[in-house]
Amino acid sequence: MHVFLETERLVLRRFTESDVDKLVELDGDPEVMRYIDSVPTPREEVENRILPGFLREDSGYWAAEDRDGQFLGWFALSPNEGAPDGELELGYRLRKSAWGKGYATEGSLALIGWGFREAGLQRVTANTMFVNSGSRRVMEKCGLKHIRTYHEEFEDPLPGTEHGEVEYALTKDEWLTARAGG
Repeated sequence: MHVFLETERLVLRRFTESDVDKLVELDGDPEVMRYIDSVPTPREEVENRILPGFLREDSGYWAAEDRDGQFLGWFALSPNEGAPDGELELGYRLRKSAWGKGYATEGSLALIGWGFREAGLQRVTANTMFVNSGSRRVMEKCGLKHIRTYHEEFEDPLPGTEHGEVEYALTKDEWLTARAGG
């Protein structure tokens, strides 16, 4: 197993072909997908598009497990379309059983720190629906600040879409200042 990052309670590792069932289960939970899609992700899409994308060496996606090897979900620092060099988007998706335990914040903080220390990032962004208060709280706990609320058009809008999407961001300078206690 290729371990990418470890925290007090988490191991972030590269995805493998054997993770397909875990991803199908994760994306098949309507509550997990509540702010992402109105229908579960079909197995064929996980097998033929999602997992192969995660397996690419430069994908920026890592499987998250607890210290006992229990799959919890994934974390990502990946390019956002049109973003400048030195900027990646933070993302995470966790099983419902992992919610409310601080895992999203713990994994996100580890990735953000790695991005600024090791990957030469200058800025990290994150986006979610305005109504996704849990995800917004994680972003705020990680030091990201609300940048804007915006509206997109969707063919099949999810409940809450009318309130818009939000973008959060954190620069390397802001991260360094916060770490220095100032």
